[in-house]
Amino acid sequence: MTGTDETPLFTQFTAPDALPHGLAPALVDCWTEVSDAGGAAGFPFPPVDPVEVAAAVDRIVTGLDPAGSRLVVATVDGVLAGWLCLRRDPHPLVAHWGSLHHVQTRLGVRGRGIGAGLVRRAREIARDEMGLEQLRLAARGGAGLEDFYGRLGWREIGRWPGALRLAADDDRDEILMVLTPL
Repeated sequence: MTGTDETPLFTQFTAPDALPHGLAPALVDCWTEVSDAGGAAGFPFPPVDPVEVAAAVDRIVTGLDPAGSRLVVATVDGVLAGWLCLRRDPHPLVAHWGSLHHVQTRLGVRGRGIGAGLVRRAREIARDEMGLEQLRLAARGGAGLEDFYGRLGWREIGRWPGALRLAADDDRDEILMVLTPL
């Protein structure tokens, strides 16, 4: 799980007992850092409580399953640089598509293609290993995320206007996006 010479290494985990020692706390640190910087990764009101973040990470880790939930991490020289969750709903009506959640990179490594690499790797896993036909995600408006995902082949399919209230005078759209075919 170590990249060398600043080259990111992308690794997936499909079971809770597969995580190496120290990865869960590194996920908590990353998520806390990203959220406290205003990142759109699931905790909208900085500063976040690391205990709440740790509980959320624990729920993700304990829910890992090869068929339905995978964790994809990026490391650089053995240090966590970013991560995301790839999920499939088991219901037969929607089991052909998956969704991305909590896409994030550490602040100090942004601009190096790590986030894009994570999303590309998730696409490969979804298509080649999980047999999915499309991916979906919801992104916070006003953060430029639709442009980021658009450069990676995703397209906007709709919005929930004003769905996210970040402050009394700051409502944001929730942007619905799809990547198909994989």
